[in-house]
Amino acid sequence: MSSVSRNFYEFFGLDKKLVIDNDHLQKRFYDLSRQWHPDRFSRKSPEEQAQALEATSVLNDGYRTLRDPVRRAEYLLTEEGFPIGEQRSKDVPPELLEEVFELNMALEELKGGDEDARPQLETARVNFVRLRTDIDGELEDLFARYDAAEPESESARQALHEIRGVLNRRRYIENLIRDVDRALNPAASAAEPVQDRL
Repeated sequence: MSSVSRNFYEFFGLDKKLVIDNDHLQKRFYDLSRQWHPDRFSRKSPEEQAQALEATSVLNDGYRTLRDPVRRAEYLLTEEGFPIGEQRSKDVPPELLEEVFELNMALEELKGGDEDARPQLETARVNFVRLRTDIDGELEDLFARYDAAEPESESARQALHEIRGVLNRRRYIENLIRDVDRALNPAASAAEPVQDRL
């Protein structure tokens, strides 16, 4: 009995690329779901049943990861030896230093009950969403550059290095948006389910 590959690209039979056809990915997901469905293994040996459960786990984790461009990039970076670390507050992108300082002051003012800070926070949120959109466009260009490079080449590794930096910036901005959203609408934030955020 062969073991199940835990590498998402191998498991789905996909090339190690950052731009993926989501329709093809979904078709592979459905095909593999039928192939590995635990009900098909109910009369098989305990080892085969365990393999089906493991395959189903890899299938679900892999699909969630590969269908999301940011998670896919983070996964590929980790697989290629470019781990994505936790964003630290001291890692403020230099171009945002002043804006983040003003944002933190406005957040404190709003927490202290000063509603005059609300318009400033709403404007900051619009700016951060625009920045995130710009970063997503930059990532698309870098993804295409990585995919066009020879695997394992210096240009591929350079593209991954740049992608990691851009993803760190994106994560930082995503956290700023989250903080502003929580300050502007604390009731919705409290009811919001805890999820894995960038």
